[in-house]
Amino acid sequence: MKLNEEEKNILNAYKKSNLSSVPNIKKEIGKYREYAKHTLQKNKRINIRLSERDLIHIQRKAVEEGLPYQTLVSSILHKYIAGFFIEKPN
Repeated sequence: MKLNEEEKNILNAYKKSNLSSVPNIKKEIGKYREYAKHTLQKNKRINIRLSERDLIHIQRKAVEEGLPYQTLVSSILHKYIAGFFIEKPN
């Protein structure tokens, strides 16, 4: 399994016992539960038209990722508006 840099740092800290507990953990957990609830709440429906070719590619990618294709599309849109996608120069 490949780990990204952040995951490697966490694993190294765990191995060296350099991890510490978060103060007021119940409050922190509650805060992040609220974030997740509002982020993951799907209460709106949209319809879009795609080329058949694009839809097939999305469905194939979704199978590779082990996700329903609608979930993959929703995730892509969320990441785009959150600024996680950066356009590559041609």
